[in-house]
Amino acid sequence: MSGAPARPGLWRRHPWIAYLAVFIGVCGHASSEFVAKLISNNAPIDGPEISVWRFALGGVGLVMVALMVPTSRDLITPLRRHGGALLAFSILGVASAYLFFHWALDYASVPQVATVVTTAPIFVGLINMAVNKIPIGVAKIISGLGAVAGVAFLVTDGAILALAGDGGSLIGIGFAILCALLMSIYLVLIKPYIALYGALRITAITMFIGGAVLWLGVGLLFGSWVDFFTWTSLAPVAAIAIAVLAFYNTTLTQWLWIGGLAAAPDITRAMYLFFLKPVIAALLAIVFLGASLSIWQVLAIATICSAVAGEAFLDRLLHKREAL
Repeated sequence: MSGAPARPGLWRRHPWIAYLAVFIGVCGHASSEFVAKLISNNAPIDGPEISVWRFALGGVGLVMVALMVPTSRDLITPLRRHGGALLAFSILGVASAYLFFHWALDYASVPQVATVVTTAPIFVGLINMAVNKIPIGVAKIISGLGAVAGVAFLVTDGAILALAGDGGSLIGIGFAILCALLMSIYLVLIKPYIALYGALRITAITMFIGGAVLWLGVGLLFGSWVDFFTWTSLAPVAAIAIAVLAFYNTTLTQWLWIGGLAAAPDITRAMYLFFLKPVIAALLAIVFLGASLSIWQVLAIATICSAVAGEAFLDRLLHKREAL
């Protein structure tokens, strides 16, 4: 295979498919905290170990999918030509980012982690501006701040103390911030490599290497050498939850999310769909857990959805005013 960009795929020829892929990916992200908590509540597995189970198995799943697709089977060429960069992306954007994500849940509550991680679109916009010189724009700033406020209100039901927590939760909040930052750097910088080799190949490579690095890193740092053969001896709820986290929340949705973001004409705008993550989580809780929403949470959902949908409208309106 040559290093020249491949013929534009379906996602690039039809941008709405790229945005749809991102949305499906966000749906997968929306349940990841819940599934991770389900594992830790039913098995003696803490956050760092959960990250190993998730990305080691999820990475293997992605490699298997890539090998089944003829155009994505060559996983060696990208490594031979860009091995150093892909290794760095795997360590920082996968291993480190998601180690901090699952580790954060050991210190902070799900609402706290969900709120902080959902600020990732802001980081993506800032990094995209710094690296690719693409301005964020007033519309994105206004809608982004509105969405963040709505997210915070939704997951805490307006209780600021619930979001702030106590002193011990500051460690978890700090880890969640690091996760959002490292994940955003990965999403912006990986885009040219996906343009060269396709989303499936690059996602498979970085997730697989990231899973291997997590296994080694968690073993060396925490003394927890994950034995994957113990999966069948876990409680049924924990075993099923690990499979869901690995193959649904990682193999499928990471491919769609990362590939969709790389193919979207405006990565910052596409990333704004990530603000819908807690909204989707709330709707899933209503459907599957029989939860109910307060009037304040309904208003928060309306605020978030309005901010995401209004970004494009406000951007066009501002452009029209500048043209007058």
